[in-house]
Amino acid sequence: MVQRVSTVAFEGIEARAVDVQVQVAPGLPAFNVVGLPDKAVSEARERVRSAMIAAGLALPARRITVNLAPADLPKEGSHYDLPIALGLMAAIGAIPHDSLNGYTVLGELGLDGSLAPVAGVLPAAIGANGRGEGLICPAGCGPEAAWASPEMEIIAAGSLIQLANHFKGTQVLSRPQPKVREPDGAGLDLADIKGQESAKRALEIAAAGGHNLLMVGPPGAGKSMLAARLPSILPPLSPAELLEVSMIASVAGEIVGGALTNRRPFRAPHHSASMPALVGGGLRAKPGEISLAHNGVLFLDELPEFEARVLDSLRQPLETGEVAISRANRRVTYPARFMLVAAMNPCRCGRASEPDFSCKRGANQRCAADYQSRLSGPLLDRMDLHIEVPAVTAADLILPPPAEGSAEMRTRVARARAIQAERYGALGLSVRTNAQAGGTVLEQIIKPDPGGLALLREASDAMRLSARGYHRVLRVARTLADLDGEDHVRRVHFAEALAYRALTDDLRRAA
Repeated sequence: MVQRVSTVAFEGIEARAVDVQVQVAPGLPAFNVVGLPDKAVSEARERVRSAMIAAGLALPARRITVNLAPADLPKEGSHYDLPIALGLMAAIGAIPHDSLNGYTVLGELGLDGSLAPVAGVLPAAIGANGRGEGLICPAGCGPEAAWASPEMEIIAAGSLIQLANHFKGTQVLSRPQPKVREPDGAGLDLADIKGQESAKRALEIAAAGGHNLLMVGPPGAGKSMLAARLPSILPPLSPAELLEVSMIASVAGEIVGGALTNRRPFRAPHHSASMPALVGGGLRAKPGEISLAHNGVLFLDELPEFEARVLDSLRQPLETGEVAISRANRRVTYPARFMLVAAMNPCRCGRASEPDFSCKRGANQRCAADYQSRLSGPLLDRMDLHIEVPAVTAADLILPPPAEGSAEMRTRVARARAIQAERYGALGLSVRTNAQAGGTVLEQIIKPDPGGLALLREASDAMRLSARGYHRVLRVARTLADLDGEDHVRRVHFAEALAYRALTDDLRRAA
């Protein structure tokens, strides 16, 4: 007789059903796992053996074969421990044979029979709910699985013995409740930063429209402080966005204690990050920083210090909002719709913009151009806003704190985003912000006045804007009009949008 247990294998953020088939047959004692298992799955034999001994069960002196079907799909991860153990317990009569029917099972076993949390429980729960099945998982993952559906049956146990007692009827495990992670501390506020009013204005525009932002300024000007406070003015995640972000975090093992959060992601990798770390990949094709920043912010400090090929790998995800990772045996696609916020010094020493400084490497302009040429023109062309962040003087620091902080900006940003959501919803589009609007949609929503149209035409010729640059100016101008609550984009909006683009155009020519 073959005992069957349902579990999953992960392809990106999707959970594909896997049938665990356990057979206990006469023959020389052996324990084999087949079906393209990786090292972690192969080692499940010893964990299952020890966990069953800890639960007071002994493996029969027979030939045990575990097949993971479909056999041509690679199986990775430690979450196959629990379905193999429960299938084996059902096969030897330790639990009823039909007790596992209608359940998807995943979990990692300890040698003492305890169940450890595993990655990917939320996508597995959503997939099981779509198939009309319940879920059996470790207790540490129960609150995460409970978000899949309020009607779904979920069994979250702390040990193998608890599961056995539950199926025998001697112990009843209650359904776990969804958990929300509380924010840590009071949080950062833009009121902490004195001066830099133009930079705060650019942050507000970027947050309102989901635009990419590049800040250039000397060391100590506050670029990193400004970027770290950007999440404080972003609106909370919508239910659909929360689901997307949480599924990626679940697959990556980033959810702690099964608690989800509605705060937008903020990822700030070090400039030594490799290409697989940034865009995703590796042996198991895991999501990278750009996917973990989906619907949030990716902050790259010291931008020219990143490897050129690593930065250029961002070009395609910035346009499409997803990243495709291709390997010899698989192709995985992860969402990657993020705001890119970058900071850099004007030159290697950071003092090229000081009027009384003379660089030892040559003229200040040449030193700055050599440093900025590390960035490719196509990458810079994808930056919507480019601002210069000047050094803060002592006169700025002795001033009282600014009257306006993150709360006031967050209100304006939320109002602008609500306008955008209503606009694109009326057009029947899944677009959420102006930064995601396509070229054909822009023609319908811009509605420029004659003065703005004339300015845009003249500036496009003078600045030699590319087609991408032209459309990005339109998107920023539309965001500026939304912040002002105006239906039409006026000349003043185009003028401000072009001012942010002019600095980017200078850098692109240097590159």
